[in-house]
Amino acid sequence: MSYMDGDDTDEVLAEVGPRLRRIRKERGATLAGLSAATGISVSTLSRLESGLRRPSLELLLPIARAHQVPLDELVGAPAAGDPRVRGKPLVRHGRTFWPLTRQPGGLQAFKVLVPQGTEEPEPRTHEGYEWLYVLSGRLRVVLGEHDVVMAAGEAAEFDTRVPHWFGSTGEGPVEFLSLFGPQGERMHVRARPKRS
Repeated sequence: MSYMDGDDTDEVLAEVGPRLRRIRKERGATLAGLSAATGISVSTLSRLESGLRRPSLELLLPIARAHQVPLDELVGAPAAGDPRVRGKPLVRHGRTFWPLTRQPGGLQAFKVLVPQGTEEPEPRTHEGYEWLYVLSGRLRVVLGEHDVVMAAGEAAEFDTRVPHWFGSTGEGPVEFLSLFGPQGERMHVRARPKRS
């Protein structure tokens, strides 16, 4: 599931040129010097910085190497020292999902808020594996023949090919973390060994 639409992509790409110019000037490099270091023509570098040329990996990778900066710095990703993920919340079927992972595909993490209410469970199946951790409230989980209520601090994991549903118990809202591996990736939780 991807959360970046075309407008967001265009906005990110529009910021690359000014960022390239700023980084080059901070390093005291000239267009001619950068051209010699990267093999990219001065005119192409100038058009990149002015936004007249769309950035591509073929152009950005040599520039990142020449400046000795991560590619993320050129395209405006949060700095490595800033681990915060700033995902926009999504509302689906009355539930609010905050994406906690950035990359598409693979293991996905969400913080989920389900408002107080009573819903008739409609168990569904799909490929994958899911891990849940209740942050606050009480979460009703219907999994196959099991119908359980989980409290804050409790976790569950299951194969999503088993019919499942989860939601509010009707007693109040519930907030939980959900980690989902679409191809059956499992969350590995390592416990610290007990000291004897």
